[in-house]
Amino acid sequence: MPRYEYRCRTCGDTFERTRPMAESSAPTDCPAGHADTVKLLSTVAVGGSASAPRPTGGGGGGGCCGGGCCG
Repeated sequence: MPRYEYRCRTCGDTFERTRPMAESSAPTDCPAGHADTVKLLSTVAVGGSASAPRPTGGGGGGGCCGGGCCG
């Protein structure tokens, strides 16, 4: 089950809840019992080192047309 991060507008506390995706936007109380909370947008960190392949061919390796128009 995914974890979602929320923030309480009353006390400013940030907390997480594990809940089904279907309930991710449902209201939830903060640990202190306040009901005015908002779900935060979070970024996902993925391990690994994938990268785009480098372009091959062409003159000096410049960006627009192999280096010929940039100089």
